[in-house]
Amino acid sequence: MSEHVLKQLARHRALFEPGTTPPPLFVAVQGPQGSGKTYLTSRLRELLTSEPHSLSVVVLSIDDLYLRHEELVALAKAHPENRLLHGRGQPGTHDVQLGADILTALQHINEDGVGKSVEIPSFDKSLFGGEGDRVEHGTVVKGPVDVVALEGWCVGFYPSTQEEIARRWQLPVPGLGEDFFGSRGFRQEDVLDVNERLKAYVEWWKFFDVFIQIKPVESHPYDYIYVWRLQQEHHMKSLNGGKGMTDDQVSKFVDRYIPGYIFFGDGIVKGGEDESARSIRPPWLGNGLSIQIGEKRDVLKVDSF
Repeated sequence: MSEHVLKQLARHRALFEPGTTPPPLFVAVQGPQGSGKTYLTSRLRELLTSEPHSLSVVVLSIDDLYLRHEELVALAKAHPENRLLHGRGQPGTHDVQLGADILTALQHINEDGVGKSVEIPSFDKSLFGGEGDRVEHGTVVKGPVDVVALEGWCVGFYPSTQEEIARRWQLPVPGLGEDFFGSRGFRQEDVLDVNERLKAYVEWWKFFDVFIQIKPVESHPYDYIYVWRLQQEHHMKSLNGGKGMTDDQVSKFVDRYIPGYIFFGDGIVKGGEDESARSIRPPWLGNGLSIQIGEKRDVLKVDSF
């Protein structure tokens, strides 16, 4: 993993004149809830910042770009029939402009030979009974920066076509039953709504030309996610005095994410459409690393894409 990033960093630096300070290398990290992407990203930062590399690394989580709690509540009230928007999670529940502003600031943090600073926001998932809220003050990082990593469950997802969404809607969801969508109260128009909202996120993906993806084993593409996310919630509650979601709330919480994986997840390697219905090729193709894991998060296979 670190070798992959170091190789891409060397390639990135070679694009600039010797003696100059290039902009940071932007690395995207994606994996389902509880799969270990936060741990992986933290471990990557630890390895890159230690000797002999001694690099400056900034890690940003897509979770920290969620709308504020009051905005999430307002979004849910404005769309009472779309359960995918009832709480944080799906595209449409993030502050897209905030994310674009932060990524742009980080892209320029090394310019002019001045130690510029950027504030990275923070979202506390334990607040409001597990609904979460963005805290008032984030973390300030200063340049120069060598690597910027963005990690998140839907990082790299691309919007699809209405025809493809309709086709997949008719298929059973592996491991979750023949009528997953109907039994959870989801509608096809809900997915199409999220699909439209996802188009704005394509501006984020343009910053990244290196990708690391964590994938569940192919025989259990979705059901392991419920196990992992529940373990994650229990761990958080063990550290904060029990603040967070109940087990039933966690299950319903994960339910809202599953359509994202089904309809948009393969955009990481296949691309998608932009707001003008033009085909988009992900900028990281050729520089991607796929890590397939089992139920215990053991690494089963590593591939390039």
